[in-house]
Amino acid sequence: MAEVTKVQVRGESPLIVHAWSEKAKRQILDKQMKVAAKAKEAKDPEQQYRDCFYYCDDGAYGFPSIAFKAAAVRAGTYRDMKMTFLRGAFHVNGEYVRITGEPQMREDMVRVGAGVADIRYRPEFPDWEAELSVTFNPSALSEAQLLDLFDEAGFAVGIGEWRPEKNGQYGRFSVIR
Repeated sequence: MAEVTKVQVRGESPLIVHAWSEKAKRQILDKQMKVAAKAKEAKDPEQQYRDCFYYCDDGAYGFPSIAFKAAAVRAGTYRDMKMTFLRGAFHVNGEYVRITGEPQMREDMVRVGAGVADIRYRPEFPDWEAELSVTFNPSALSEAQLLDLFDEAGFAVGIGEWRPEKNGQYGRFSVIR
């Protein structure tokens, strides 16, 4: 019943990556567990940059596969398709999708908490590509419809930080046919 296809995508705008670091997760947990806050450490831009990467099992750069699926499901609304239907019509396989490209460090001014300014250092892939392994139900969705969904997702929704869905211009992609 289910079929597997490969979907090749090429970045149309830079991809900004921001994984939660172990340090950030620990700080959140400590706050929830009422552990006394420690004095803030000096900012280490290089470490903050390195902590923001996602990695595949083999150590290659990656990005959560669920982000691609969520983008395609959301894009279905532009095609008058129901998101609840699409969630069960296809799956992007694996935890991470390999990102091909050379990252660079970017520095961004952000607002946190009560409008307090901060500087964040994150990876950006100016030129990138990915190959998705997608399992789909051909009685629910044709391969052509699936590819169109991913193409729409790359244009209208995007992935990563500051993507079109979140009023940005980054993380856009197109299907390579």
